[in-house]
Amino acid sequence: MNSVMQTYARYPLTLIRGEGAHVFDDEGNKYLDFVAGIAVNTLGHAHPAMVRAIKEQAATMLHCSNLYHIPKQIELADKLVWLSGMHQAFFCNSGAEANEAAIKIARKHFHDAGSNRRTVITATNSFHGRLLSTLTATGQDKVKIGFDPLPPGFVHVPLNDIEALKAAIDDHTAAVLLEPLQGEGGVNLADADYLCGVRELCDEHDILLMLDEVQTGIGRTGKMFAFEHAGIKPDVLTLAKGLGGGVPIGAMLASEKVAAAFSAGTHGSTFGGNPLSCAAALAVLETIENENLLNSVNEQSARLRAGLQSMVEKFSTTASVRGSGLLLGLACSDAVAPVIELCKAKGLLVLPAGPNVVRFLPALNIKASEVDQALATLEEAFAAVEASEAGKEVEK
Repeated sequence: MNSVMQTYARYPLTLIRGEGAHVFDDEGNKYLDFVAGIAVNTLGHAHPAMVRAIKEQAATMLHCSNLYHIPKQIELADKLVWLSGMHQAFFCNSGAEANEAAIKIARKHFHDAGSNRRTVITATNSFHGRLLSTLTATGQDKVKIGFDPLPPGFVHVPLNDIEALKAAIDDHTAAVLLEPLQGEGGVNLADADYLCGVRELCDEHDILLMLDEVQTGIGRTGKMFAFEHAGIKPDVLTLAKGLGGGVPIGAMLASEKVAAAFSAGTHGSTFGGNPLSCAAALAVLETIENENLLNSVNEQSARLRAGLQSMVEKFSTTASVRGSGLLLGLACSDAVAPVIELCKAKGLLVLPAGPNVVRFLPALNIKASEVDQALATLEEAFAAVEASEAGKEVEK
């Protein structure tokens, strides 16, 4: 037993180095990485632009208190505001913190308006983080066990059920918080028509639409932000994961009417928006633009989706392909753990999204040849698992 708390059921694998779409373990084995730090390593590993930005910033200033103006932070905020159409940004260190800031600003917004609206509606199977507030917001009971009493003020409704959402809105509702595409909850896509309906409902009741794009933002779905697919704009937007390309950073962006609720002393973060993390995030955004990665995401998504769909038609245990861009899931009728383990043994890293979905999250600059390699390995794994199951039936 080592000294690290056992909060993760870790695979028996120690990764020590990465290069492009590949990682290497302490025994010299090479793996094709379709996990990317769980949608974090936007540009893969050791991308020259990232390495250069981090080196240059580390040689200048790593950290500066938010009591002072930070040029890189201002530059990043300007860039995100311009890209998203929001008004102002608050920076923190993670997705959970970004969602915490979203919950706080929604409640403060209505407090300042003299309203008693405080409740936040979220979706079942959602995942918003592991702070007490954000795990309560999360629509999965398994993450809440043992942490009671949980804070009040959260209601859950099924995703893509506009009538259930209508029924849940009352005089205490402050906001609706949704992932446009649920990653941890099973790679469940919010329909564009549903998101448009949610936007209309929020406008009708004068409540806030808050979108958690911690996993979907920064090009993951083929647009810079997933909400663009539905042609809507939220009042509050949260980002993290891929924003820093591997350096911890989170952001909560808000419209002008909502941003005014945060003033000096209402919220803060010691490390939020430090020069190093902002330099890394700027390198990510600049590289997405310079290398035309949004087009690449859409091209490789189509390639990956077509390959996965062929497996649905070939293997009896595969059911459907889910998701958008380079956040795709292959839903199965059986548990996917054996497939994931076989993929790892054959040099491909993928991960689950619940017990029956294999999730694929490669870097945005993944190559066509690497997609083909991943598909070939995955097909070998499914074939081996089905052959093993058939053998067990024969033995019976």
